[in-house]
Amino acid sequence: MKQTNIKRNFFKYVSLNIVGMIGLSCYILADTFFVARGVGANGLAALNLAIPIYSFIHGIGLMIGMGGATRFTLSKSEKTFTQAVYYALFTVCLFLILGIFFSSYMASALGADNDTLQNTTIYLKTILCFSPMFLLNNVIICFVRNDGSPQLSMFAMLIGSLSNIILDYIFIFPCKMGMFGAALATGIAPVISLIILSNHFIKKQNTCHLFRQKPQIKALTDITSLGLSALITESSSGIVIIVFNVIILKLEGNTGVAAYGIIANIALVVIAIFTGMSQGMQPIISRCHRLKNREGIRKILKYGVVTAISIAMIVYSISTIFAESIVGAFNKDSNLQLAKIATNGLRIYFTAFAFVGINIVCTTYFSAVDNPKNAFIISILRGFIVIIPTALILPALFGINAVWLAMTFAEFVVLLVATRMMIKAL
Repeated sequence: MKQTNIKRNFFKYVSLNIVGMIGLSCYILADTFFVARGVGANGLAALNLAIPIYSFIHGIGLMIGMGGATRFTLSKSEKTFTQAVYYALFTVCLFLILGIFFSSYMASALGADNDTLQNTTIYLKTILCFSPMFLLNNVIICFVRNDGSPQLSMFAMLIGSLSNIILDYIFIFPCKMGMFGAALATGIAPVISLIILSNHFIKKQNTCHLFRQKPQIKALTDITSLGLSALITESSSGIVIIVFNVIILKLEGNTGVAAYGIIANIALVVIAIFTGMSQGMQPIISRCHRLKNREGIRKILKYGVVTAISIAMIVYSISTIFAESIVGAFNKDSNLQLAKIATNGLRIYFTAFAFVGINIVCTTYFSAVDNPKNAFIISILRGFIVIIPTALILPALFGINAVWLAMTFAEFVVLLVATRMMIKAL
């Protein structure tokens, strides 16, 4: 790759993927808005209890898609696409079994009580039954983007998201389908996205083909190792939500969980922006690595860090200035306690995102240059090892405000580790 093309390709791929991922993340944000307006605070609490499962499904899809697409770019092995599709189909079987037979047990395990159990179960069952569509959509989006069609990937994600917003309104209000309507709208959206993505496979320049071959354990393991950091990055949001739900439920009850639901769902959109940035960076870094263009990689990383910090500053400014208005849009009943908790939490919680963005850039670099070990270390620190003890210890000592600060503290600690690893690598 020529040096002169690096900056242009970076902003082309990153901007398209950020726009697309914002659209994809709006699946749940649209549900949050319409459930808050059409079902109320208990529906909002139920949705927040169920979201970690959606995040995990989405994360599995990204793991297979990002891992497979990275190997596809690094080695140009056409059979990688077939192995990734096999992987997705195998995983889907597990999700379908969980959705059909164990939804109510999962809802209870996630913290649903008598007020939220029914709505949580309905949402979980519907989302899990649509898991084939979510997984295949994420896998194919990644391969289509890495196969030279980032515009089509973005378009598919945006149209899918727009259809979800429209169907949310139709199912919840005119059709009065409640939580089932919200989940059904979210499940139909990736179907529409897949229809749009199918156009890539009729193009002559398409190099993603299905071959008649058996699943290969080595190929599936390779996809997992390269994509595992994407899974942890995505599902860590779900892990954080589960832990925070348990803590906040004890401190503030269902109203606190509903307030955190507003914060968490807006945060998912911000995380999606950083995920889109990382997905745009990945194929360019992988190509530079294949061509041994280390100067090009350094430039991409510089652009990535500056972009991440800029995004974090814009997001924090908006969330601070317009906190009351943002919370009010989701507070149908004008619940003063909910508004107070959510407004204060929004302003504190979003201080974490400058650190989050840089950590995701570092993770993406290591995955893209075929160094899954370091990518895994950063991801596991973010997703489990640092955030969970921090979230459990700080609130026990300092109350609800420490819940919001736990994210910032944990991401800063991880940033110190990631920076040291990057210095050694470069």
